[in-house]
Amino acid sequence: MDGLVLGPELLGILFFVAMFAGFIDSIAGGGGLLTVPALLAAGVPPAQALATNKLQAVGGSFSASLYFIRRGAVDLNTQKLTIFLTLLGSVVGAMLVQHIRADLLRQMLPLLVIGIGLYFLLTPRLGANDRQRRLGALPFGLVAGACVGFYDGFFGPGAGSFYALAYVTLYGFNLAKATAHAKVLNFTSNVGSLVLFIIGGKVIWTIGLVMLVGQVFGARMGAHMVLTRGHKLIRPMIVMVSLVMSCKLLYDNHGSEIQQWLALLF
Repeated sequence: MDGLVLGPELLGILFFVAMFAGFIDSIAGGGGLLTVPALLAAGVPPAQALATNKLQAVGGSFSASLYFIRRGAVDLNTQKLTIFLTLLGSVVGAMLVQHIRADLLRQMLPLLVIGIGLYFLLTPRLGANDRQRRLGALPFGLVAGACVGFYDGFFGPGAGSFYALAYVTLYGFNLAKATAHAKVLNFTSNVGSLVLFIIGGKVIWTIGLVMLVGQVFGARMGAHMVLTRGHKLIRPMIVMVSLVMSCKLLYDNHGSEIQQWLALLF
């Protein structure tokens, strides 16, 4: 689908939104909090907005992944099984989301994201250094690859944080290395779900490709910051993005109730 035509000014705004989102996403995840609302505000229908968002997200996750691989922060040979299981999980998730309502997951997600933010906030030394690995290749691939990949294909928000947390807590990586590996898995699950959206004809290519270019530039800058600033940058960013994401998801789910409570208070 490519019937929606936007003017150059609006496309320019979406380009810069995608660039900033790519920067944030390569460090702490959560870039979709910016790009999906921007697409909806531009008049893109919800189904097409989600599909087009996946296209532009592929550009950012690929740019960051390529940077990390070239700098030696990621060894693909040790991650082949996890990458394969991530791809498989994302494809299954993207297939099922077209037939199953995600209401329960949408209600639970703010609590999960808040939990991640609090975990990083209350454990200041988490991910500062490499630690002992807790799971072997197959169990880790099933948990961090298949399960989180399924979630990313099925729903998506916060997947990058889930990948990074798995690498820190289960694989023993420091936070910078975990973020680098998480971005590779994020790219994999983005590709898996994007294929399903393309087959379904939901992608608006003109908008998606413009935003993809913005994502490439933003993600490249963010990836550089990950390797140069490491734990000191990533940890507060994850806490901040988790807080913002939780507030956004809670408002999406309970906006009318929140407005009623605020009206009673003020």
